[in-house]
Amino acid sequence: MTDVGVAIKQVEAGGRGSLRMFLRNKAAVVGLVVFSLIVLVTIFGPGLYGTSANKMVARPFLGPGSELAPLLGTDYLGRDILAGIIGGGRATLLVAAVAAAMTMTIGIVVGSLAGYFGGWIDALLMRFTEIFQVMPGLLFSMVVIFLLGPGTRNEALAIGLTLWPLSARLARAESLRLREMEYVKAARAVGCSDLRIMFRTILPNAMPPLLVSATLTVVIAILFHSGLAFLGMVDVNTISWGSMLGKNRGYALTAWWMVFFPGIAIVITGLSISLVGDGLQDAFNPKLRGR
Repeated sequence: MTDVGVAIKQVEAGGRGSLRMFLRNKAAVVGLVVFSLIVLVTIFGPGLYGTSANKMVARPFLGPGSELAPLLGTDYLGRDILAGIIGGGRATLLVAAVAAAMTMTIGIVVGSLAGYFGGWIDALLMRFTEIFQVMPGLLFSMVVIFLLGPGTRNEALAIGLTLWPLSARLARAESLRLREMEYVKAARAVGCSDLRIMFRTILPNAMPPLLVSATLTVVIAILFHSGLAFLGMVDVNTISWGSMLGKNRGYALTAWWMVFFPGIAIVITGLSISLVGDGLQDAFNPKLRGR
């Protein structure tokens, strides 16, 4: 068997071992199932439930279990809390997913360039990264939204510009570690271009820790978006979990369900993604995978 064939066999064996390790982690599997259900509900739930999150369906301030009240009660305008959670999840997860994708893209490009080339390129890119890293994250996001205006794209951009330094530093560390490996030296010896080595040779081998970091980034993006929505910095016409918390916070002591259910939706979603991230971290750990 050729060296290439051996390498492919090793990759396949490592992938199967990682999958088995992940499936053996009950907490990670539960997190994956819960998060998958949340995604399915946010995608198909509004159409199946049939009630608009902006529609007044009953008297205001009806608690869960009240006569003629929806399942989770109504808010101060008489809107269905459950409809708001189902519809609001779509906006929250969409912004978080786009922001996380933007964060990882910028971070991987900047970190890979800095780690692979080193020298003055590394110094320049890391000083540029530190400029964004030392800024107060939520305040910087608010400034970006204030300048560009609210909207899904601008909200995702604001969060992405805030969070990318974390993934950039991780990508740089992995590039510094992997660039001295024998297979990277072999790729240089056969004349592969720097870009090909960075993104076709080094990056695939750096993906395990980056994937784990991506799950953490999604959780942070959800919390950032919820915080911005809570402060009223997002589109007022878009229902999200954070905006439900912000608009109903004045009634938290007298109508607890208005803030409890949106808040628990954020907590459960963040916890489920964190459990998946912990499972991936264990699955990609060769020491644990060998047990």
